[in-house]
Amino acid sequence: MTRTKADPSAPAAQAQASFGFREVPAADKAGLVREVFDSVAPRYDLMNDLMSGGVHRLWKDAMVDRLAPRPGERCLDVAGGTGDIAFRIRRRQADRADVTVCDINAAMLSVGRDRAVDRGFLTGLSWVTGDAETLPFPDRSFDTYTIAFGLRNVTRIDQALAEARRVLRPGGRFLCLEFSRVTSAPLARAYDAVSSRVLPLLGRFVARDEASYRYLHESIRRFPPQRELAARMRGAGFDKVSWRDLSLGVVALHAGWRT
Repeated sequence: MTRTKADPSAPAAQAQASFGFREVPAADKAGLVREVFDSVAPRYDLMNDLMSGGVHRLWKDAMVDRLAPRPGERCLDVAGGTGDIAFRIRRRQADRADVTVCDINAAMLSVGRDRAVDRGFLTGLSWVTGDAETLPFPDRSFDTYTIAFGLRNVTRIDQALAEARRVLRPGGRFLCLEFSRVTSAPLARAYDAVSSRVLPLLGRFVARDEASYRYLHESIRRFPPQRELAARMRGAGFDKVSWRDLSLGVVALHAGWRT
């Protein structure tokens, strides 16, 4: 769970945040995460296919099916640098597409822009470098907010949720797709044992970066389970909060409304 453990009265510089299984100064976490994604950006999409056996594509399809974006809606995809969610929304909105991709990592955005050109998406997409905790957009700017496999990498989850609500218009929809807790105890033990070994090995031999993929595995294990994340969404002011487990809880799709 990504939360500071310092006394609330302590100076911000002393606050701690989880970086995988390590505790680091909260002020340092964003830079450490940026280094991870600078390293993995060129092979990020290939690694997603290898790590999930391609199932991540079905999870993302399910997210956009639930979102059901309408032509002309202003859609914000946060931490979506390589474009997987944005491209799906772009196709649904056709010639009235309005999708903004916001990512803290310039290397990931560069990959996304190149992929967009390769797919012929020359309009309807905007690319913005920005932090999920301090989004560079005015209040009530968007009709939808999506974040897929990005919330666990922020330093302050509650602040990112508050920012998501801030930039949504009344009636706006929030969707978060993230690794979660497997609902079957035997399967959970097997999944954790396998993923703790397979992810670093794939990182070593495919992405040439074992340490980054060890962090990504550890960040999954530290992320809040389904019920806790739902409670924190309500705490940020979202209504009608719900979640749906996918692949027996390997990932969960959380949804909420901004009223």
